[in-house]
Amino acid sequence: MRGKMSAGPNPTSLRDWAHHPIVVAGAAMLAAGVIGLILAAVAGAAPSATVTALWEGMFGSDYAIGASLNVAATLMLVAVGFTIAHRAGLVNVGGEGQICAGGIAATAIGTTLTGTPAAITLPAVLIGAAAAGWLWAAIAAYLRVARGTSEIITTLLLNFVGLALVLLVVHEPALLRQPVTSSETLPQSEQLTAAAHLPLLGIERSPATIALWIAVVAAFGTAILVRRTALGTRLRAVGLNPDAAARLGLPVQRLRFLSLSAAGTFSGLAGGLLVATAPFVLAEGFSSGYGFSGLVVGLLARGSLAAVVAVSLLLGFLVSGGINLQLAANVPASTISVVESLMIVFIAGAAVWTYRRRKAEPSASPPVASVDTAELAGAPR
Repeated sequence: MRGKMSAGPNPTSLRDWAHHPIVVAGAAMLAAGVIGLILAAVAGAAPSATVTALWEGMFGSDYAIGASLNVAATLMLVAVGFTIAHRAGLVNVGGEGQICAGGIAATAIGTTLTGTPAAITLPAVLIGAAAAGWLWAAIAAYLRVARGTSEIITTLLLNFVGLALVLLVVHEPALLRQPVTSSETLPQSEQLTAAAHLPLLGIERSPATIALWIAVVAAFGTAILVRRTALGTRLRAVGLNPDAAARLGLPVQRLRFLSLSAAGTFSGLAGGLLVATAPFVLAEGFSSGYGFSGLVVGLLARGSLAAVVAVSLLLGFLVSGGINLQLAANVPASTISVVESLMIVFIAGAAVWTYRRRKAEPSASPPVASVDTAELAGAPR
């Protein structure tokens, strides 16, 4: 039996590779992109002009590349949080509200700590943003574990509360609004102190900041946590079967609370990075829908942290390209939203197709099944 298993590549390896999250996400983006080109053509833009405008918006200049990397970092952090919650069988759709909470906290700290060294101010801003995101998600996490309320509903509704809070603090002079110097003064906060500004990556004429490295470290650190530690195994056991996990003695509700609140931590950090990047202010709509786009990344990645990094970069460049697409080719900005929605539909269709194919295949041999069961039952202990 062992000789057969080690003699050569598994005959189903090609099919398994075709079902890999990165491959599926790439295929979904390609198919959605083709439909996006068709929609642009319907809007009156020639395919060549559409592709040129999209390419210029993504890679046409150092500035475009830097802006895309900053967007990718934000999406990556939201998707990492989504993946942690999903590992425990929960769905966090509250990234937008958690970004808002993190942005408000970061602004409050960054406009207050004046005259403090950057070595203190910047960590305080980011830690405060992460803590605010944690607290925001902890509301939904508590309702889930204590009252059984669906986290999908609570996190979704908390998005609107978070967006409303941003409106409140930037319009109310007693809170975070900058002093009104003229009738044209925008409702936004004062600029964060220079010590709270994120350092640039050093690319010439580029706004790219170290947010990218923070997001990449967070993604790979989380990958190690969920795949190489006992905590990650316990989260997976809870996600697979909470009843069985409880019978094995795992603190199911505590693990669920931990996973969902951790998701808010990453989204809150993303909000802090947004306000610590130029123009260094909290303004209405500063979150720009990144919470929902990060959800798209998490769905496309299908639990793979490597895919989270790859899809975040792809979608980050796509978002930046979409802005230029609207300006240069007169293509509606909603086209990019349609493309993102189609990606979700295609991924869902691929998941259903994969599930049906696996269900139609003959069951695995008893030795393999017994080993898997033993590992699942014994690992969390």
